[in-house]
Amino acid sequence: MNYKACFGCLMISLTCVSSEKFEKAIRNHKRQIVLIVASKDYQPVEYKDTKRVLNQAGFNVITVSPKSGYAYATDGTRTLVDKVLNKFDYKKYDGIFIIGGPGAHAELDTQLIYSTMRNAYSSGKAIGAICYSPRILAKAGILEGKKATGWNDDNKLDDIFKQYQVIYNKQPVVTDGNIITADGPNSAQAFGKAIIKILKDK
Repeated sequence: MNYKACFGCLMISLTCVSSEKFEKAIRNHKRQIVLIVASKDYQPVEYKDTKRVLNQAGFNVITVSPKSGYAYATDGTRTLVDKVLNKFDYKKYDGIFIIGGPGAHAELDTQLIYSTMRNAYSSGKAIGAICYSPRILAKAGILEGKKATGWNDDNKLDDIFKQYQVIYNKQPVVTDGNIITADGPNSAQAFGKAIIKILKDK
């Protein structure tokens, strides 16, 4: 057996695989993904797990919040805010996604978010929300006639989705066109993977 030849083929194969992964990482790194969090009481697992999955795939994650400085999660942890909500330009990013938690209800259920997400969706961006935040997309009119899911521990989601003509699909993660919704922290990793899947061919 020609061991040198076999070793050479193996090295070429490994080089090709490494090169493909490197090229994919470089390609994905150009993707700018926004995660919007409340400045106080955002859901930490939804943020951290989603961000980690995206970072591991080579995506660049930008954290946007209503206030500058640090945003604080329900568990007391914090994250640095890259952009302030009223100053960031959605046109510069490939996808915009809203993280949940009680702070989302208090700070992100606003006309500014409605218009930002509507404009992003209308321009062909990938958008989405997890936990409480799909309700925000529903109120913005984006989910009308679309399949979606979300947090429903208060048993109000059925009525809210009916009010805004959303088709409630009781699954952990639901993708309908360029829109991704998820039901909570246990689905955060799957939410991140769904974001990657929807963007890989864009």
